[in-house]
Amino acid sequence: MYKHILVPIAFDHAYDGFDPVEVAKRLAAPDAQITLIHVIEEIPSYALSYMPMDMMAETREAIRKELGARAASTPNCQAYVIDGHAGRSILDWAEEHGVDLIVMASHHPGLGDYLLGSTAARVVRHAQCAVHVMR
Repeated sequence: MYKHILVPIAFDHAYDGFDPVEVAKRLAAPDAQITLIHVIEEIPSYALSYMPMDMMAETREAIRKELGARAASTPNCQAYVIDGHAGRSILDWAEEHGVDLIVMASHHPGLGDYLLGSTAARVVRHAQCAVHVMR
């Protein structure tokens, strides 16, 4: 049983018949802390010029509300929205906050994933704690 579980949530990704939060709850000790996290990646400056000025703020607020609602339905659960590169930010957050398990989903890899690596693959390779990947 794990004491502090980190669950990265990607809203652009469909979870095929499973909920990573439910999996985390099953692996958690009775008094465990579950943390949901969403990483907002930096948008290239050339793309920002084509977006409405308030779009990023509205998007961040919508993600914060959705993540907060998911956390509110789970005892001892918190939610955070952070900025950065997904793989690196998940690893840094886990290390800085004493996470002992990361529960995350992985999509079926495409050719680009074999050449560059996916977020889940990066987390599995470099995490200092256990990682439970669901596909």
